[in-house]
Amino acid sequence: MNISVQLPPFEILDDAIRRALAEDLGRAGDITSAATILEDTGAQATLVARRSGVIAGMDLAAGTFTHVDKATVFDALAGDGETVAAGTALARLSGSARAILSAERVALNFLGHLSGIASATAAFVQAASGTNAKITCTRKTTPGLRVLEKYAVRCGGGSNHRFGLDDAILIKDNHISIVGGVAEAIIRARAAAGHLVKTEVEVDDLDQLAEAMSARPDAVLLDNMELDMLRAAVQLVNKRAICEASGGVTIGNVKAIAMTGVDYVSSGWITHSAPALDVALDIAG
Repeated sequence: MNISVQLPPFEILDDAIRRALAEDLGRAGDITSAATILEDTGAQATLVARRSGVIAGMDLAAGTFTHVDKATVFDALAGDGETVAAGTALARLSGSARAILSAERVALNFLGHLSGIASATAAFVQAASGTNAKITCTRKTTPGLRVLEKYAVRCGGGSNHRFGLDDAILIKDNHISIVGGVAEAIIRARAAAGHLVKTEVEVDDLDQLAEAMSARPDAVLLDNMELDMLRAAVQLVNKRAICEASGGVTIGNVKAIAMTGVDYVSSGWITHSAPALDVALDIAG
């Protein structure tokens, strides 16, 4: 698999790098490297994937090294969206030894975390292959890293749900509890929304779904439904709205969920719990 995905804006990447380096370098910088390595010492290094996976975050890694020292040479050997085998060299670096070691952990944190999300997403996409359902993420993301994590989902072949509370209306169970009814909540939302804003509503059973459909939502989130109920829900909607299945999605059941006929299967796990891809920096001896 080799997926081409548009990067987030430079300003977002640069801000993330600056904040992460400020957190790591603190008030005095890398005192270990400064104390043990002579200032003019050079080094060559290789970024290596210790296990197979889908890569995401190469530009962040490169930007981290060059932010610490603009003279650092970063030669990328793999790109975001590319599937690599264990042992694959992802990039070669040369420059100041101090600078490379000072940037190492932040660069690896970005690359390992985002590649882990891309790899987990790719596994879900592969598991659901042969169906029409798309794998999508949620807002269950690391605070401050949502745009980057959603980018990683796209690198893994998934799609993005809303980016925040401001770009789509999603009426959830607590909204419905306060309003007092599914249909009334949808009616209020459609009356307030602009003509380009989509309205989705979360429902727990077929009775709620029938009430929701009477108010013509753009999409329905079928929450924690068993497979038989999901199939019945898809038939009830009958293509009048987008169907999204959510809740309890795992690599073991995602294919069965996708086969019910839903349009999307959403998973918070692929962003909040995906294990990082093991990526290391090896200094040439």
